[in-house]
Amino acid sequence: MSQGATLDARPIHQRIRSAIETRIMSGQLQPGDRIPFEHELMHEYDCSRMTVSKALSGLAAAGLIQRHRRAGSFVMQPRAQMAALKIPDMREEILLRGRAYALQLISRHETTAIVAGTGRQKQRSEPLLALRCLHLADGQPFAVEDRTINVAAVPKALQVDFAVTPPGSWLLEHVPWTEAEHRISAVSAGEYAALLGVTAERACLLLDRRTWRGKESITHVRTIFPGGDFDLTARFSSQLSTATAF
Repeated sequence: MSQGATLDARPIHQRIRSAIETRIMSGQLQPGDRIPFEHELMHEYDCSRMTVSKALSGLAAAGLIQRHRRAGSFVMQPRAQMAALKIPDMREEILLRGRAYALQLISRHETTAIVAGTGRQKQRSEPLLALRCLHLADGQPFAVEDRTINVAAVPKALQVDFAVTPPGSWLLEHVPWTEAEHRISAVSAGEYAALLGVTAERACLLLDRRTWRGKESITHVRTIFPGGDFDLTARFSSQLSTATAF
């Protein structure tokens, strides 16, 4: 049994899955790398093949690994790496501009959302952690962030002090994801004007983003930036082997 495993009360298949997720998230395992064979994990955790298979099936369903009969299991390439925009870390973005970063947690509460179910269950209730944060650069408002986190997918989020740790930074560091969707639009400051220190008519940039792990929703975040204070840049090339250049 792996060192320290007896201190973890979770079922063995969850511990195996968590350990592999952590190695993928930390970069220790890169896309295309083979993860330990089933018999290696059976020996490490002193468990049955069925237990190991359950852990690997969960990782495959989440889109983190791809299983090949006899060849083993390999880390998948995240589909979101093909997106034109990376997922921004507000703290990193501000620090890279040579400015001092600070965070204000405006509100935090637990809520639920009704989402479409599967099979006979037409609808189900999804527990959410709702956060509103103000990101500051050199003490001045930089962006307002409204975020919900799927507690069923990320239960550890309930234990994090987001008055100290930026939610986006924590999620990027601790929670693996496989797919992301960005939507960018121009809006007026509206209800966010007071927090941003601008007029309600001030033009702002809205970045609306959702992330998933397989079919499981991880987070939905809407970030509002005062117009002129932020820019989004993407650099990419055409894939001439698979597409026609226009």
